[in-house]
Amino acid sequence: MFGISALGWVHTLGSLPAIPAAAYMFAIHGRIIPRSKAGAVYFVSMLIGGATTVLVAHAPVSYGIGAATLLLLVTGYAIGRLPAPGRAAIYVETIALSLTAFLLMVPTATEILRRVPDGHPLVTDLHSPLLLGVQASILAALVIGLTAQIIYLRKTGKAAV
Repeated sequence: MFGISALGWVHTLGSLPAIPAAAYMFAIHGRIIPRSKAGAVYFVSMLIGGATTVLVAHAPVSYGIGAATLLLLVTGYAIGRLPAPGRAAIYVETIALSLTAFLLMVPTATEILRRVPDGHPLVTDLHSPLLLGVQASILAALVIGLTAQIIYLRKTGKAAV
């Protein structure tokens, strides 16, 4: 179904829980919270997705996306656990994990549009206006979201000082 191999299904179903986990955390907390139940689900799902990318990817750029996702994921989850990471840690954590969500959503949206409906996908060309519009919308959400997150962190950080 949808031209996805068995390994492709492992990749897809393994990384799929990261989407509602991220959506939940963005809606409730305004950012991904690593030390929470949803954060644990997000971490494991993203780890599965990023690690299996090298096994299912067909385009060379996919390897870069998978590696960048894993690097940002580990950075975002590890920075808060370092001894005396300083005030910048919350910014690094927030930016790194928001970028992982972006790197999850761009290929996800692209693959959905290129595979659904089965046999007659909405997009057959990577330069399709629909695909480019969806990708631009995801980029705009990243820029607006990161800006809002940083402003919020600065405001709450000043209030705490």
